[in-house]
Amino acid sequence: MTTDPFPERFSNLPPYAFPRLRELLDHHAPGGDVIHMTIGEPKHAFPAWVSDILAENVGEFGKYPPNEGSPELRTAITDWFARRYGVTLDPETQVMALNGTREGLCNVGMALCPEVKNGQRPVVLMPNPFYQVYMISAISVGAEPVFAPATEDNGHLPDFAGLPADVLDRAAMLYICSPANPQGTVASADYWRDLIALAEKHDIRILADECYSEIYRNDPPTGAMEIAQEMGAHPERVVVFHSLSKRSNLPGLRSGFAAGGPECIKRMKQLRAYSGAPLPLPLQRVAEKVWADEDHVIENRRLYEEKFQIADEILGNLPGYTSPEAGFFLWLKVENGEAAALKLWQETGVRVLPGAYLSRPNAEGISPGDNYIRVALVASKDEVRRGLTALRACLYD
Repeated sequence: MTTDPFPERFSNLPPYAFPRLRELLDHHAPGGDVIHMTIGEPKHAFPAWVSDILAENVGEFGKYPPNEGSPELRTAITDWFARRYGVTLDPETQVMALNGTREGLCNVGMALCPEVKNGQRPVVLMPNPFYQVYMISAISVGAEPVFAPATEDNGHLPDFAGLPADVLDRAAMLYICSPANPQGTVASADYWRDLIALAEKHDIRILADECYSEIYRNDPPTGAMEIAQEMGAHPERVVVFHSLSKRSNLPGLRSGFAAGGPECIKRMKQLRAYSGAPLPLPLQRVAEKVWADEDHVIENRRLYEEKFQIADEILGNLPGYTSPEAGFFLWLKVENGEAAALKLWQETGVRVLPGAYLSRPNAEGISPGDNYIRVALVASKDEVRRGLTALRACLYD
């Protein structure tokens, strides 16, 4: 072909984090037994009864699944949401099942982002560092992604209000992750109030990625929708995204949901009817039961708390070390993230992710992740202890 068949807006995308990591590390031999501390894939056991429910419903693989989720699943989700956040949702109009929340976080731009905002190209706001799907969603619909740094100086929560007024006036959507990936910071009720007030003022739709909401150390993280309801915000102001991947150690189930105002969910369902891949019915039956059970979630939190304590024990006296409030990542300050990850791999076999791979540089070529590494605490306690001990000896002692 004589012309590039691909849209120009995709021509300068950075490689995704994990192929980029393989390019950095895989040409070098590991310096010891390999310990994976990169990807956030939960390793704790999911509930034993999941297999039984799947077997009981295996015959439903012979049916087309409901596009938006079965009535039973949507009711199980709204029941959980009411217990967790004190917010009542209509299962018919305010919630839809997702084939993993990444599907929803990516496709929401096509469903909800306008082509023009105040007569100009729309902006989609997002934190930096960030989950890269946010940026792809914005780019895919021709919007301009604008990044608000989430740094040590602002408590690792982005200051969207500090962006220029003309950017805020063009902003159509805003992604925010709480608990934050990678820093583990939790947005307080006051932070949510300020953010929702800003969104109301500039007519911005908030897309709240709350996938880590059930992995916390002390108090349950406040949710965006409970504060929006308390404030009497516009009913279409907030869309939230949740998942069973982290909460219930079921990343392979690919089960999540989006919840929001009836018009938002209607538009997302309409797009899903054409482009989506609904969750097979036997997997929906599993998800229905998993959302209804909290015992395994409490145990999951206990296991993560043990690993938080190991991290505090091994790294707690390092200058700048911050013990995370929630999630299951450590966000560790180093001189150079890429150099640290390569050194750690070559000398110990411990595999971590450079923070720059989760960030975008500013006009001066500097990103807020350059001097960090992300370390996932998903392995067994013994592996976490060995990995963090090796990490400290290699990079800090």
